[in-house]
Amino acid sequence: MNRDALKKAAACLQTPAYVFDADEFKARAGLVQSVLGEGIDLCYSIKANPFLLAVLPDVFSHVEVCSPGELEICKRTGIPGKKIIFSGVNKTAADIAEAAAYGADYITAESLLHLTRISAEAVKRGDTLKVLLRLAGDSQFGMDRSEVTDILAHRDNWQGVHFAGIHYFTGTMKKKAQTVIDETEMLSAYLDELRETCGYTAEMVEYGTGFGIEYFKENGAELEENLLREAAVGLLRLAEKTHLSIEMGRFFAAPCGYYLTSVADRKSSGGINYLICDGGIHQVKYDGQLKGMQIPPYEHLYTDERAEDTEVYTVCGSLCTTADVIVRNLPLCDPKAGDILVFKRCGAYSVSEGIAMLLSRDLPEVWISCGDDLRCVRRRIQLNPFNCPEENI
Repeated sequence: MNRDALKKAAACLQTPAYVFDADEFKARAGLVQSVLGEGIDLCYSIKANPFLLAVLPDVFSHVEVCSPGELEICKRTGIPGKKIIFSGVNKTAADIAEAAAYGADYITAESLLHLTRISAEAVKRGDTLKVLLRLAGDSQFGMDRSEVTDILAHRDNWQGVHFAGIHYFTGTMKKKAQTVIDETEMLSAYLDELRETCGYTAEMVEYGTGFGIEYFKENGAELEENLLREAAVGLLRLAEKTHLSIEMGRFFAAPCGYYLTSVADRKSSGGINYLICDGGIHQVKYDGQLKGMQIPPYEHLYTDERAEDTEVYTVCGSLCTTADVIVRNLPLCDPKAGDILVFKRCGAYSVSEGIAMLLSRDLPEVWISCGDDLRCVRRRIQLNPFNCPEENI
């Protein structure tokens, strides 16, 4: 969104608010597909930003769902079960039953307990459920390699389960292509091992690349594209061996997000210029930001004439904690109460991750921009009822 589009949006909404640009979301997905080719499926991890389901482009073959709440969001937004990979480290028997009833295409198994529950649900339904075994990668997620191998070596013992393949994800914000290349080579070698030792051929691999976002560099988009193109070497090699699905959230969603917050107060203290805004760190989040020391891409919106001279300001939010610093040393032209600051590239996690309940301040509005159309998809929500004790529960 350019400055004129942001001004148009600002005139419609009440700050603080998020605006997500559907065209930019679609463009990023299109870029990934163009680099990797149509032979590799794309999967959107909705935890990054579930509001983008409202404008999900057809280029995505699946969405990754990690909780009963996210499954319910898919139902309410019309995402069909055949597009869902039901993942998540904690799956109860009821969760699995709900996903199966909705027709989730794949269900991941993080443990033997998960697999036992999936098998039991399949038998109960008189059905066969497609399972992706999650391979651990130095975290609490998934199962050890030896355990996955043993399961597949004895796969005929599991009733109602079709072992479709492997799920693998080791973390986010990876900024070195070699990390991804090394992981794809490991997966390729493991697929060979499974064929040789178990007689098992994986139909697919669901792989989370965890590509990083360059939030604080002017050429961030260029660096991200370079990372994608360099890592594609390993991804395309793996895709020659099995059907490959690439699962990402941040890399798809981050570029399309804009957070708008109004200046509420301006003051100087201890030789530092401060702005107090109606938003805060509970609503805008950049991975890698530490005490506001790095400057993300931003825009300063105002309607009157201003001098071109700038001063630096420490921009703070409305929380009663010294940690609520959005950014320090931000160059601005004579900011005044009522001006709007726009922080860009916050399409991933800001809306869905954070300390939103602190101080019981309202949840912001959420808007979607698509071409010349601008629509509100969530009105402001009062949080104080959720933090208020009730009598005689």
